[in-house]
Amino acid sequence: MKKYISLILSLGFIFAFHKHIYAQISSESYVNLSGSKQADEVEFILNKESPSFDLPELSSQVYKMPWKNDEDFLKAQEKHDSYVLLAGFCAVLRNPLPGEEYNVSLASKKLKGCLVKPSKVFSQNTSIGPYTKLRGFKEGASYIGENIIMTEGGGVCKIATSLYNLAVLANLEIIERHHHSMPVNYVPYGQDATVAYGIKDLRFRNTTDEPILIWAEMIGNRLYMGFYGKEKPPKVSWDHHISQLIEIPVKYIKNYNLEPGEMKTVIEGMEGATVKSSITIWYRDGHYVVKNMGISQYSPLTKIIEIN
Repeated sequence: MKKYISLILSLGFIFAFHKHIYAQISSESYVNLSGSKQADEVEFILNKESPSFDLPELSSQVYKMPWKNDEDFLKAQEKHDSYVLLAGFCAVLRNPLPGEEYNVSLASKKLKGCLVKPSKVFSQNTSIGPYTKLRGFKEGASYIGENIIMTEGGGVCKIATSLYNLAVLANLEIIERHHHSMPVNYVPYGQDATVAYGIKDLRFRNTTDEPILIWAEMIGNRLYMGFYGKEKPPKVSWDHHISQLIEIPVKYIKNYNLEPGEMKTVIEGMEGATVKSSITIWYRDGHYVVKNMGISQYSPLTKIIEIN
């Protein structure tokens, strides 16, 4: 027993540096020893292997994907001879609503295994739309102008945003991309994309000489997506110039379920802005090219506070 306690104490230092990773993993994986969160997480470290794939805290490019041993993925790689990860991306969704999270997961399953042949244009709406209840989607939050409303398929813009970032990182040709009317909290200003079936789409062209295999999976609040082919693309880095910031407006809503005098922030809000984006493409021979990615204009996202 003393050795066991000593082992737990020695792991405390390790835990202090890694708790932000394990805190994201479902509490169902923990075995409660003493009722404390730290003891639960130490027990998890003792009895579970660390994830073999990337677990970013913020949305970013990733290299270790969660499906490397998935039989369906391995068969698809073999079938299409697509063994090289052209680009990987993980969108970390902050506090997604139930319907929104469900829709992103469903859309990722529909996207998994899609193949884009050389010179062909991929369309999100054509590939996995329409986003209706008849096709299994639920109502989720969507931006309509400067308002947030519930619509069928709300949340599938996370798919569009991930596809957009992947297409840019893989140095593919962007045919169509639309920014949101207000900023989103899961990628930097200028790196988002939105879709509306029949109105707005996310489209890109496969400019490589080989087919591109798309794979995707939702794990917890993280959406993983990868493009696979035969040859590594050049390195790509983003640059955003933000100007004309617009202050966050605040709106108070009465909520009689709160205690008298209590206040609760429902939506944090974000500043409006004009964003000029570009990418730098670094080629293997040492030269580079700077490419303009356009201007995104965002209205501010209102901060919503419930009061009683």
